[in-house]
Amino acid sequence: MSFTAAVADQRFVLEHVVKIDELANTDRFAAASPDVVDAVLEGVASFAAGEWAPLNREGDTVGAKWTPDGVHMPANFIKAYKDYVEGGWGTIGVPEDFGGQGLPFAIQTAVLDTLGSANMGFALCPTLTVGAIEALIHHGTPEQQAQYLPHLATGAWTGTMNLTEPQAGSDVGALRSTAKPLGDGKWSIKGTKIYISFGDHDMADNIVHLVLARTPDAPAGTRGISLFLVPKYRLNADGTPGDFNDVRVVSIEHKMGLHASPTCVLSFGDHDDCVGELIGPEHGGMRAMFTMMNNARLNVGLQGVQVAEGATQKAVAYALERVQSARAGSPDKNPVRIVEHPDVRRMLLRMKAQTQAARALVYYAAGQVDRAGLGDAAAKNRLEVVTPLAKAHGTDIGNEVASLGVQVHGGMGYVEETGAAQYFRDARITPIYEGTNGIQAADLVGRKLGLENGAAFAALVADMRAEAQHPELVALIDAVDAIAHRLATADADDKLAASYPFLTMTSVATCGWLLEREARHATGGETFAQMKRASVAFYLDQIVPEALGLKAAATAKADVLYAIPAEAFAA
Repeated sequence: MSFTAAVADQRFVLEHVVKIDELANTDRFAAASPDVVDAVLEGVASFAAGEWAPLNREGDTVGAKWTPDGVHMPANFIKAYKDYVEGGWGTIGVPEDFGGQGLPFAIQTAVLDTLGSANMGFALCPTLTVGAIEALIHHGTPEQQAQYLPHLATGAWTGTMNLTEPQAGSDVGALRSTAKPLGDGKWSIKGTKIYISFGDHDMADNIVHLVLARTPDAPAGTRGISLFLVPKYRLNADGTPGDFNDVRVVSIEHKMGLHASPTCVLSFGDHDDCVGELIGPEHGGMRAMFTMMNNARLNVGLQGVQVAEGATQKAVAYALERVQSARAGSPDKNPVRIVEHPDVRRMLLRMKAQTQAARALVYYAAGQVDRAGLGDAAAKNRLEVVTPLAKAHGTDIGNEVASLGVQVHGGMGYVEETGAAQYFRDARITPIYEGTNGIQAADLVGRKLGLENGAAFAALVADMRAEAQHPELVALIDAVDAIAHRLATADADDKLAASYPFLTMTSVATCGWLLEREARHATGGETFAQMKRASVAFYLDQIVPEALGLKAAATAKADVLYAIPAEAFAA
C-alpha cells in the first residue's frame, strides 16, 4: 500500500476551521499566502510518501538498537532524517529571528501530521524538538537562543524533554535529580531520567536535553524545580559540538509499539562531568515545563490524528481489494469486495469521520496557539480549555480507529505481516504519555472549568450554540453546559469521577461543531465533498448521540467508586 497525505482535508481544515486567511492578514504571518500553504502541504506530502512512509515497517521490525556506544537507528533512517533537515521541514513554524520560516504553528501542525501519518515513530523525533524550541524561545537567554535555536530549527540538532524519574512520574515534584553551581554560571547535573523519547540516536550532530532538577536548598515539591539545558556534547568556542558531556544512555525500553522511537534511560553525571545551563530563573522550572508540556500535549493529540489517518488508509486499501462473500440480499451470488458489505462500510465511515473529527479539533487548537501568540487574550483562554480535549480525545480516537483498522482486516489484521497491528500497537502509548488522559480530564474539571471564573468555558459553549444546527448536536451542547454548571459546585471526588465522560462529551460537542461548519462549506459533486458530507452526517447522526449517552456517567457521584475497600478489587 502506498501512502498518500491527506492534503485535501488538511487544506480544507486550515481554510474553514483554522481560518488561515485571517492569520495571513497579520504582519507576523503574512508569508502564509495560499500559494505558500499549498507548496508546503504538497511538498511535505511528496517527501513523506517518498522517503518516510517506506521506512514505517522497517522502523517497527528493526527499530532502534542500544549499544554501549549509544543508540543506533536503522541505516535508512539516517539518510531520511538528513533529507528532512536539508529540505527545511523543521524550520516551518520557527520565527525567522531564530532561523525559521516564521509560518503559523497550524502549518507546522499540518507538516507533522503528514510526517507522522507516514511514519509515526520516526516523526516523534522532530516533534520533541519542537517542544525544546518552544521552551528556549519563551525562557532561554539571548545567548542560549543564538547558540542553540538555529540548529534546533533545522533539526541538525534534536531536543528532548527530561522530566520523569523512576520514583517521579505524574508526581513531578518527587524528582531527585540535582544541579550544583560551578561558579561560572554553569551547573553540575546529576541524576537519572526515564522514558526519554529519542534520548539518544545517531541521526544528528548533537542532542539538546532539557532537564528538570533541584538546586541546593530548593523548596520541596514542584516549587523547588529548575530547568537546565544539557547538551550531549558541550559547545566549542565557535559553537560547534565538542567534548562529550557525561550523558549516557543506560538502556532503551522494550515496548509494545513505537519501535522506531528509542525510549531511553539516561544517566547524567556518572563521572561528575555533566554541565548544564539554567533556563529561566532558579525554581522556575515548572513554568518552563508547562511551556514544553502544553506544546507536547497538542502534538500528542496530533499523533492520534496521524495514526488514525495511517490506519484508515490501510483499511480502505484492504477493503477495496479483498473479495469475500456475496452481498447479503443480492440476487448476484458472486463474491464482492468487502467494501460492499454494510458492516465494513460502517467501520470505514466511522474511521473517516473520527479521523476528520480529531484533525478538526487539533488543528483548531493549533490555530488558537497562533492567535494567542498574536496577543489575543480570548484565544489564549480558548487554548487553555481545548488543550486537554485535543490531547485526550485525539488519542482516544487514534486508538479506536486503529482498532477498527485491525477489525476491517479480519484475521489478517491480527497477523503482523499486514501492518494493521502496528498502528494499534503504536497508538496505545498516546493516551499515557505527556500527561495521561485521566490527568487531562482532571485538568478540565479542576482548572479549565473555573478559568476566568467560568467565562472561558462558557465562551466555548456560546460559540458552539451560535452555529450548531443539528438537533442532536444542540442537545449535546445543552447537556455539556448543564453538567459544567453542576460540576462547578461539586466536591473534588464527584468532579473527578465525572471528569472523563464529561471530557468526552465536551470533545464530541466541539468536534461536531467544527465538522458541521466544514459540511456547510463542502459543496459540489467532487468525491472529496461527497466524502466530507457523508462523514459529517455519520458523525452527527451516530457519534454525537453516543456522547449524549454518557450523561449518566458524567452526573454520577463518586460514592459507588468508594463503596468497597481497595482490597476488594482483588476479589
